[in-house]
Amino acid sequence: MTSFQDFGLADPIARALHDENYRTPTPIQAQTIPLALAGRDVIGIAQTGTGKTASFALPILHRLLENRVKPQSKTCRVLVLSPTRELSGQILDSFNAYGRHLRLTATLAIGGVPMGRQVRALMPGVEVLVATPGRLLDLVQGNALKLQHVEFLVLDEADRMLDMGFINDIRKIVAKLPIRRQTLFFSATMPKDIADLAAQMLRDPARVAVTPVSSTAERISQRIIQLDHAAKPAALAEILKQETVGRALVFTRTKHGADKVVKGLAKAGIAANAIHGNKSQNHRERVLAAFRSGEVRTLVATDIAARGIDVDGVSHVVNFDLPNVPETYVHRIGRTARAGAEGVAISLCAGEEIAYLRDIEKLIRVALPKEDRRSPGQRDTSPAPQRGGRHGPQPHAARGSDGNPAPKRSRRRRRYGNGPSPASRPEPLRAAAGKSEGRNEGRNEGMQGVAFMQRDSRPLRRNPNQRPQQ
Repeated sequence: MTSFQDFGLADPIARALHDENYRTPTPIQAQTIPLALAGRDVIGIAQTGTGKTASFALPILHRLLENRVKPQSKTCRVLVLSPTRELSGQILDSFNAYGRHLRLTATLAIGGVPMGRQVRALMPGVEVLVATPGRLLDLVQGNALKLQHVEFLVLDEADRMLDMGFINDIRKIVAKLPIRRQTLFFSATMPKDIADLAAQMLRDPARVAVTPVSSTAERISQRIIQLDHAAKPAALAEILKQETVGRALVFTRTKHGADKVVKGLAKAGIAANAIHGNKSQNHRERVLAAFRSGEVRTLVATDIAARGIDVDGVSHVVNFDLPNVPETYVHRIGRTARAGAEGVAISLCAGEEIAYLRDIEKLIRVALPKEDRRSPGQRDTSPAPQRGGRHGPQPHAARGSDGNPAPKRSRRRRRYGNGPSPASRPEPLRAAAGKSEGRNEGRNEGMQGVAFMQRDSRPLRRNPNQRPQQ
């Protein structure tokens, strides 16, 4: 298909596409829209920015028009699930834009805002509901929404929903849906868990794959700056001051790290805002609006919050922290060089992140140009390649200051208690014992004098009842 007119979409939709200046479909749209119009279930493998929203919204709107009926109270005909509030809002905006001549009834159900308005919007029933999984389940459990009349189900960014821990919520939602429905399933990657979920949800699906996740846009100039951890804030400020920056998107690995970067930039005289899961929805919307308008040119974000940030004119992406999952690097830098523009991606790499860098270069099959600013001592202590390097080196037990194992404790016992006095312990042992005693405080009063040497070798397990922030 070389034109949207070739799809035979209903006239009100075609007029809306003309209003939006849509002329030539992207590869994912050209392959998916005919299949979806025919009523097929579809698995779409495509990364962010390839035009996925139109590839499912347009055929769904066309099929709604073919059988236009008023939805029943507290129901929806189309259910779209996405991992983040920002992406959900953008999907709803797209539906409203494509359906502007249809008098479409559509609403949003996301966390971070009071539920009362959403309950009232659902009361008469809607044709299209875009939601995050957690808030959707809250509405269902509160009897504000019934799912037995859903005709079209869309899962967007399924791999990110898996990463965020929504897999159980999705299974609960799917179990409440009617068996007879059309399902469109989109993911940037297809790990085994996602493939298994798709197999359970879809019937004889057609598979569409475009723009493999290992590819990076040719128009993005990528480079690595190797440096010490402590030098990262100054290096970031230098980049933002010396580069010709239109809009810059800075990625950190943690929420606390994002806030810390914003404070550091403020000290350097650079205005920036942070967006992450701990921020209120109103704050996130204000920050995004300021970033889109150019009022604030630097936005610091975590990966989860950045899903759905589709802003034209992002000239620079800076990885303040390299991601420990190489596919995430591709998603991050794909925020620049959109709509035919060119972009710059700069990554700050320190310490154990060299292992993450090796994984990234292996995935994209490119040796990225590097500038080495490390201090001489740091250059000599680069970590050796790790098996499964994306997880990074593991911590070791306490060692003495000379690098040898900590000396054995004295056999002499205190008169009261079962271990040596704190003052008699070597310094590393005192630190380790202090941490251990803090963890065990109040657990067993009869063992207060015992110093435990512990290594936390097992990863923290997510509480299955704890729902991630959206």
